[in-house]
Amino acid sequence: MTQPPLQSTPLALVGAGHAHLVALRCWYDRDFSPPVGTVLINPEPEAWYSGMMPGLLAGRYRPDDCAIALEPLCASLGIELVIGRLAELNADQRLLRLDDGRQYQAELLSLNIGSSPACLLQDGSLPVIPAKPFAALYQQWRLWRDGRAPVNLALAGAGPAAFELALALQASLPNSRISLIGSTPLLARHPSTLQRRALRLLHERGIDYQLDQLTGIRQGRLLLASGIELEGFDALVLATGAQPHACQQTSGLRCDPLGFIAVDSCLRSLSHSAILASGDCAKVPDSHHCGVHAVRQGQTLADNLQALLCQQPLQRYQPQSRTLALLDTSDGRALLSYGPLAAAGRWVRWWKTWLDTRFISRHRAQ
Repeated sequence: MTQPPLQSTPLALVGAGHAHLVALRCWYDRDFSPPVGTVLINPEPEAWYSGMMPGLLAGRYRPDDCAIALEPLCASLGIELVIGRLAELNADQRLLRLDDGRQYQAELLSLNIGSSPACLLQDGSLPVIPAKPFAALYQQWRLWRDGRAPVNLALAGAGPAAFELALALQASLPNSRISLIGSTPLLARHPSTLQRRALRLLHERGIDYQLDQLTGIRQGRLLLASGIELEGFDALVLATGAQPHACQQTSGLRCDPLGFIAVDSCLRSLSHSAILASGDCAKVPDSHHCGVHAVRQGQTLADNLQALLCQQPLQRYQPQSRTLALLDTSDGRALLSYGPLAAAGRWVRWWKTWLDTRFISRHRAQ
């Protein structure tokens, strides 16, 4: 089989995550054109906006409402869109190999490839659907919905994504049984008042919350660290915390103990100065993995990629000490947390809808 020729590019943007979308929009607003031959590599021709996924499952949005077509955005900046998934990275050579064998060598490289669901020991006896990439979960959800038969679903996770998905699935799949399993208290990063309200909501909707560590699947049973075995489920949805992609751990890039790419406050790799990383794939100083931080990193990423191309000083990313979280509860309301503050109501859902739809509208090519 003939190997595809190696293609050279002055700048490769890998992944259409929040940070890259924001960076591209910043360049568009500045009328900045990246070098001829710049590529954006992404597994799909569109970028799904994760903040609207629960609303899509709950029936408030159509798929087109929640996705940003990448081709028009790239075309507006003279960037080539390459549909493919990163399979291997050699950081020393800045060499990228895609899953179909195509190879790219970049002078400057920016990674915004997200994360993988946690690995789970299993024997294949129960379907396991990761919450990301969302397209696969959405297709499976449509099969459950169109089948019109009740399903018994387990969700693994204790963060905002797992909480929102549990409520959205319960609202959209009538008479189905939804159970949530988390290894930490529900919404542990949020105020205790919000945690109590969230647990009460789950109880009111008939959703069980099991505080335990899911360790594996055997003969259709969910195995928990406490020794309990749960059975009777039709599928497991994984909405657990971020896990680094295997390709970045074998790339030669310096990573933190968990395998995330170690970067400085300018989002530049600590080991390779011509490689930047942002979002869930990176370990950014004084920051944790969440969509709000990824969006805010986009502005700094736009500044610093442009600065490196133009040989100018880099800017530092300064994460906020507090981040705003708006959680859709699939009943016309939403929950809010900001530092120690918590609130709930229809007005919160209205605010969330306004912010989400504004993000989509702003990052689509005009």
